[in-house]
Amino acid sequence: MTEKKQQLIALVDDDPRIRDLTAKYLTDQGLQILTAESGKALDLVLKNNDISLIVLDLMMPDETGLNICQRLRVNNINIPIIMLTAKGDEVDRIVGLEMGADDYLPKPFNPRELLARITAILRRQNTIENTNKNKVVKFGAFIFNVDQRSLYKKDVEISITAGEYDLLKIFVERPMQPLSRDQIMQLSKGKELDVFDRSI
Repeated sequence: MTEKKQQLIALVDDDPRIRDLTAKYLTDQGLQILTAESGKALDLVLKNNDISLIVLDLMMPDETGLNICQRLRVNNINIPIIMLTAKGDEVDRIVGLEMGADDYLPKPFNPRELLARITAILRRQNTIENTNKNKVVKFGAFIFNVDQRSLYKKDVEISITAGEYDLLKIFVERPMQPLSRDQIMQLSKGKELDVFDRSI
């Protein structure tokens, strides 16, 4: 329980009833919840707190969850996001995942399922963070040493270019997160981004 309370969850929903009931349930389960009713309110929460995960409603009047998700990802805010969608909005769920949401849950939802999804994502995030502290990431038969800029497969070093290193670093720092070509270009090249560059 102590570990859960150290991680702040932002719950964003314009419906005060759903927001308050969900926040109460998650708080009763040992999570620390900060609520927001809009994208602007979420911005303040993110500015003043170290948020570990965002639960984000899709349909909100001023700025939709899709727009908020896209805006956060464009600004390199890679906090895990669980999107809450209306039942049957399959297209919106797909678009949400494409824009960088980590998971989705259709409304009406069982609070226990939301808790399970939050717990799973936080557990995965903690594992990645602990691995990255050692600057060594393992995936499949490969071992990637971030500090040494080296890649091994079954103890055999594989030569990689600077560009390949940048791509690997982007992917291992954002596990299970869909990234568009434009996002990858921005992350790898930053201010040197050329709109006509087709290297990726």
